[in-house]
Amino acid sequence: MTLKVAVQMDPVEAIDIAGDSTFALMIEAQARSHELFYYQTSTLALMDNVLTAHGHTITVRDKAGDHFTLADERRIDLGSQDVVLMRQDPPFDMGYITATHLLEHIHPKTLVVNDPAEVRNAPEKLFVNDYPQFMPPTLITRDWDEIKAFRKDHGDIILKPLYGNGGAGVFRLQHGDQNMNSLLELFDQAFREPFIAQKYLADVRAGDKRIILIDGVAAGCINRVPAEGESRSNMHVGGRPEPVDMTTRDHEICEALGPELKRRGMIFVGIDVIGDYMTEINVTSPTGIREVKNFGGNDIAVMIWDTIESKF
Repeated sequence: MTLKVAVQMDPVEAIDIAGDSTFALMIEAQARSHELFYYQTSTLALMDNVLTAHGHTITVRDKAGDHFTLADERRIDLGSQDVVLMRQDPPFDMGYITATHLLEHIHPKTLVVNDPAEVRNAPEKLFVNDYPQFMPPTLITRDWDEIKAFRKDHGDIILKPLYGNGGAGVFRLQHGDQNMNSLLELFDQAFREPFIAQKYLADVRAGDKRIILIDGVAAGCINRVPAEGESRSNMHVGGRPEPVDMTTRDHEICEALGPELKRRGMIFVGIDVIGDYMTEINVTSPTGIREVKNFGGNDIAVMIWDTIESKF
């Protein structure tokens, strides 16, 4: 089977191939002789119900500093492709939301991974609230009095933007921290949306587990340990990946989520678990598959492509 695959992503020249999941998916697609077309979201254009994008045929190789070659620059009808990988990074803003609306014009005739309408309807820090039995105490609001009462109840909290990503804008406010009003003023000016306050989980010092699910089934996991002096475990900000096994609780969470993820057409999802608590369901551009393989786990890129090919 040879598929025509368009990859919607951020600038390919800027990625770190050592840990980039999109790159791993492209390497595996190429190994299967699928045809790769690379473009950026800014080139999308819709006219007469035809969705096009401007980009290039791309060849990739696992060689840092020389990891891609572009050829045959052109604009194509994305409806002529078999698969579109929607892999641009958040933030989940109106630009991201608009891209999902545009991609709905070709899905499911062209398989968009993940389903664009379902991605739009599952913001990562909101979707997780459908499973309160697995969450730490969490408040979503921009009401200062509510946030102050929440900190009074829990003492040590995390405050973060609702649609942030990569650990950006995540603050720990311990009991007695005098920066709270200044931080709320900053958030008020920077964001129109509510904020998230969440009880600080001391278990994060032992790591924030990323569990990857494929078509609703757990496929592998890694642990991300915060750097010294950091409360954030994201690898973008210095988190250290380590091998880790899934616990009984992890399996319980995945079994509860799995059927709904599959129903929604979420082929590639990453959930974040600290201790016994799930904090996010990542559906936009999950990462971690290269680290799982590097630590001797499943080759998740292979498993994802096996699943995609099974849809044809």
